[in-house]
Amino acid sequence: MEKPIGVLVVGGFGKMGKEVVNMVQNSGDLELVSIVDTAHNCDYSLPSNIFVGHDLKAAIKESKPQVVVDFTHPGIVLDNTLIALKERAAVVVGTTGLKPEALDQIHVSAEEKGIGVVVAPNFALGAVLMMEISKQIAKHFSEVEIIEMHNPKKADSPSGTALKTAEGIARNLKSTPVIYDSSPARGEIINNIPIHSVRLTGLIAHQQVIFGAQGQTLTIKHDSYDRTSFMPGVALAIKKVMKCKGLIYGLENLLEL
Repeated sequence: MEKPIGVLVVGGFGKMGKEVVNMVQNSGDLELVSIVDTAHNCDYSLPSNIFVGHDLKAAIKESKPQVVVDFTHPGIVLDNTLIALKERAAVVVGTTGLKPEALDQIHVSAEEKGIGVVVAPNFALGAVLMMEISKQIAKHFSEVEIIEMHNPKKADSPSGTALKTAEGIARNLKSTPVIYDSSPARGEIINNIPIHSVRLTGLIAHQQVIFGAQGQTLTIKHDSYDRTSFMPGVALAIKKVMKCKGLIYGLENLLEL
């Protein structure tokens, strides 16, 4: 039997981080070796052999993970990723809000080190399929709008999922849509596609992609009602990133679609 993959979770005391910690601890082929978080108190019990600290570089040197998983904040994820790469650990990033220039930096560093980094705006397999199906539908429609809904503590808007959806659709649209009203109420216009962001308590992660044509509409919808919906995708990324080199942007690149 192969040795389990050693995993360090950055942001392990947060809501998503806790789910990742729980998933790794209950996996037969993954092993939790360390947690890094700026919070000083953990409200759940951990085995004594798990290294817990506030400094990522020190934690990597102490626990020697093979993969670092980051669910933190857009303001620190780039630095975290570059630190992990410098210490020769592969990285799985679930934190959204990374700018294109940050992704470029990660790409260059990962290529130089010959190490894999997976950055995924969404780890729910259903959401990934929604994005892929939307790209195919776009070949036959010329008008589309996106509505994305998340909890009010989400750090970025529009969501990374909505931005990646719009990016994929824009490449395939039958023709460039015309936006007749550019008022703020029409949402943020990305690649001529209006994106509407809703932030309400009680929501987790939800998105609708609405295509319009003469006399008809076609709606693709995905809902995550619980953060456990992301865990199969995170587990897949942890296992696959070990065999990758450079930046892999989007979980769809790890699936047989």
